[in-house]
This record gives sequence, C-alpha cells and structure tokens, in this order.
Amino acid sequence: MGELNAFDKSLLNMLQGSLPVCSRPFAALGDALGADEQTVLARVRALKAAGYLRRIGTFFNSAQLGYKGTLVALEVAPEAVTAVAEYINQYPGVTHNYEREGRYNLWFTLNTCSPQQERQILAQIKGLPGVVDMLNLKANKKYKINVQFKLH
Repeated sequence: MGELNAFDKSLLNMLQGSLPVCSRPFAALGDALGADEQTVLARVRALKAAGYLRRIGTFFNSAQLGYKGTLVALEVAPEAVTAVAEYINQYPGVTHNYEREGRYNLWFTLNTCSPQQERQILAQIKGLPGVVDMLNLKANKKYKINVQFKLH
C-alpha cells in the first residue's frame, strides 16, 4: 500500500472519534471528506488489509453496564507465557493482554459482572501450569483518557 496519503490520514482521523451514528456512516464520512461512499469503503478495506486499521467499533461504559474491572499482573515461567496468554484471551471480559519485561511478565485487564465471577476466573488462571504469582490490582478511581493519533 505504501505511504498514507492525505485522504487516508483524514479518514483515519475521523474514524477514531467522528464516525457518525446514522444509517449510512460511510456516506456521511464521504460527504465530510469530499468523496462518495464507495471510495470511503474501498479505502477502509485497503487500510484494514494493510494493517493500519484493526477494527471499527465503539466503547461502552462498562461500569454503567454493571461490570467491574481489574488489572492483573502475572509472573509466568517464560516457557508458559504463550499458553497462558492464549488461555486468558478466551475470556470475553479480557480487553488487553500484554507480555512485559520484569518479574511480572504478563499483564491483562478483566471486566466481570460480579465479584464471584472475577474470583472464579482469577483462580482458574492462577492454577495454570507456569503461573508463579498473581497481583490483582483493583482501581480506586478511573481516569479516562481519549487516545487518538492525529495523523498529519
């Protein structure tokens, strides 16, 4: 695909926070960008195929929906990291999962609808082969940021 052109950068900027909620959002984006709906859809497909775009979706307020979240740090034996990460990823409440340097080398976030469900999932994960230690780092207060990468 090569370098991003000005149209692609403008489209990616809009997709990060300005996707209209309407029956034809890509037509509306096209109007804003001076293009037609088919051009916008073609560029979105090309950007996704080239790896610039992973997904288009919305963020929900998980707390408003009744979910509680936690950040979990695991110490995992190096030979077990991939298997443990794949196991963790099976849970629909896992939103992020990262391998990191240091003693606690696998970190993930987990949203659950009850403390019992959280305890059950974390007990299963703690019992996995290769898991040495676990820290359950509950949030005291959430400070939300809106990360958008402004492409110029």
